[in-house]
Amino acid sequence: MPGKMNETMPAPSRRKPVENRRRHLTRDSQSSSRKSTDQSSSAASASDMTHIVLAFEDNRLIGDLFGQFDQNLALIEQRLGIDAIARGNQVTLKGSRAGCAQARTALEAMYQRLLQGQEIHPGDVDGALRMAAAAEAQLPLPTLEPKSRLAFAQIATRRKTIVARTPTQDAYIRAMDRADLIFGTGPAGTGKTFLAVAYAAALLERGDVARLILSRPAVEAGERLGFLPGEMKDKVDPYLRPIYDALYEMMPAEKVDRGLQSGMIEVAPLAFMRGRTLSNAVVLLDEAQNTTSMQMKMFLTRLGEGSKMIVTGDPSQIDLPAGQKSGLREALGLLTDIEAVAHIRFNETDVVRHELVGRIVTAYDNASREESVARERRFNERNRDNGQDGAPPRPREAAAS
Repeated sequence: MPGKMNETMPAPSRRKPVENRRRHLTRDSQSSSRKSTDQSSSAASASDMTHIVLAFEDNRLIGDLFGQFDQNLALIEQRLGIDAIARGNQVTLKGSRAGCAQARTALEAMYQRLLQGQEIHPGDVDGALRMAAAAEAQLPLPTLEPKSRLAFAQIATRRKTIVARTPTQDAYIRAMDRADLIFGTGPAGTGKTFLAVAYAAALLERGDVARLILSRPAVEAGERLGFLPGEMKDKVDPYLRPIYDALYEMMPAEKVDRGLQSGMIEVAPLAFMRGRTLSNAVVLLDEAQNTTSMQMKMFLTRLGEGSKMIVTGDPSQIDLPAGQKSGLREALGLLTDIEAVAHIRFNETDVVRHELVGRIVTAYDNASREESVARERRFNERNRDNGQDGAPPRPREAAAS
């Protein structure tokens, strides 16, 4: 009987090898597919790799182009994830096609600047890389010449030449060339005020305007300074110090001092501008987010013939009393569609100060957005509790006896 049972009932051991073979086949196929995938991805990555050899004719400029101890090349390697190997007047770029293309564009642009007698600093290398990335992404900004070579917008003053370091700065400089009223808004460290002062100084030195007029609202940033001693200039100097710093960097100190004494460079508080017509002048209003609606209207209507106005500010840093409308925000909503008015918006990617500043601005912006979302959520919840927006009101609890 046991023999018959063995004949009629299939032995379980005969099925296990089949199942094991299937499992082995599955594992083998998965392994082979992974191998083929790895091989195809490595082949694809290998096809994306390239190397470019650049040679620069003027050996005298190589030290400035590559930087001391090749620090400029090291910065390019760090930013683009490629290798940049210098040998004599040549540099070999190895890495991804996109990275090598951007490095080539940046190095050629820097070399052209050196040929023009300009200096190259680490910040200029960073700017060249940003502009090269914009060219690679084909941003709709006028940064390319017909031969696909970067054409940086520049501001030439007696002491130095300022070159745009980001596509937005490039657009800002070009907007100041074509428009009569320019708004530059965005976070700190993007170069709004610095470029505006440089442009104003260049116009004054070329004789395109007869006067440079500087103004800024006298609003403290969260603290009271009290009454300041001295004449009017002494009282407003603390508020205009950032503008003075930029002005002394653009023009010789003795010329700035003579201009302040003669009135060619004028410090004009907003409160003293009423009734004036500012003709043949470049007028700069800084920290405009702290102007009231009435102050902004009064300032903008001072514009006279042959003049240009540049208004800068950061709408996210308003120091006005609670509930008071910012004149800058109102003006941006009313005027930016008018011909001869330009509005250039900067953001945290345009920060050209210390790299940490960009991350600080981003952190504060994210926190502000989260607070706005939370505030809106609380507002909607209160509306629902009050029976608004179609939501039924909550039944009131009976008063305790």
